[in-house]
Amino acid sequence: MARGIIAVLSIALTVFALADCVQTEDDKTRGLPKWAWIVLIVLIPWVGPITWLFVGRERTLGGEQTRRTGPLAPDEDPDFLRQLDDDIRRERRKRREQEPGEGDGI
Repeated sequence: MARGIIAVLSIALTVFALADCVQTEDDKTRGLPKWAWIVLIVLIPWVGPITWLFVGRERTLGGEQTRRTGPLAPDEDPDFLRQLDDDIRRERRKRREQEPGEGDGI
């Protein structure tokens, strides 16, 4: 049972590190070229993936990442909300104009 768990963990770690390495841009790898990291991760269990995760890639600290400057969702965008409000008012006005008047006797 313990051997099975260790084997699954080894495979999972290798797959995770390999996916991370493949998705990393070439200029963000450290120490070795990207192809060498891939070979190291695949051929040397535990050591290759762990080395990649701690040494092979340039990691950025939380504050250094680029962040979006605009609203994240439409309901946070003031221009979108203003346009939505104008559309709703226009639609209500149009409905009132199309309804028959109360004093028409219809």
